[in-house]
Amino acid sequence: MAETRRRPAGPLAYTLRILVTAYLLLLVAWPVALVVTHTFDNGLEALRAVFGDPDLVLALRLSAYAAVVATALNTVFGVAVSLLLVRNEFPGKRVLSALLDLPLSVSPIVVGLALMLVYGGRNGWFGPTLEGWGFRVIFSTPGIVMATAFVSLPLVIREVVPVLKEIGTDQEQAARSLGASGWQTFWRITLPSIKWAVVYGVVLTLARSLGEFGAVKVVSGNVLGETRTATLAVEEKYLNFDQQGAYAIAFLLASVSVLSILIVFVLRARSGRHHREVS
Repeated sequence: MAETRRRPAGPLAYTLRILVTAYLLLLVAWPVALVVTHTFDNGLEALRAVFGDPDLVLALRLSAYAAVVATALNTVFGVAVSLLLVRNEFPGKRVLSALLDLPLSVSPIVVGLALMLVYGGRNGWFGPTLEGWGFRVIFSTPGIVMATAFVSLPLVIREVVPVLKEIGTDQEQAARSLGASGWQTFWRITLPSIKWAVVYGVVLTLARSLGEFGAVKVVSGNVLGETRTATLAVEEKYLNFDQQGAYAIAFLLASVSVLSILIVFVLRARSGRHHREVS
């Protein structure tokens, strides 16, 4: 087979590269770099102030808790729904698939208001009943977790579904023909095949959950030391002219997301090298 030669890039290709690079630089890299530089204008003073404030520490803990719980819920739900969509045919499948994209197309403020209408303590459908049982949703941690889970719902699904379609069902059918149960097939065949899709979905979900603002602001009540999350603390600091404090909290949130992506990138690169060496 004759080796195909790559044609040298023309002026149009170079122009597109410059435009794309400039777009990413102005929209992403430069603003994030400014947050980092402003955080360390006075060395580590801004970070020390954040960790020295008990209310800000509680806000960071609440954001971390809500993000982790929402990510865990959406991971289990996402894998299950992905298998349902890819491995089964049923009436309303396209409608369900479209509804799963709703959190990405609806404003988070609308999400928060919708949760208020359903779980609000006074006029909500289920709120008065739940509060009568001693379980408060709105203006408490469960409401924050629900809002966070809602806005990040489709991310695992949209990573796993294409991979499930690509790997097909041959290996799963072979495992069942050899006597493997449904759970054995899932743990030994399906899950290893979609492992990296699940990992990327988890990372994206975690990053999205940590940065949620609009829906959380509506359902949390923004009570200092109780229901104020880290993103709400960023707004509060900035509006109160403590810009360096706002930059420091934003830097911490962004660092977790970037670090997660870097870890996944390194692990996947090592896994790829291992598979190449084995083959």
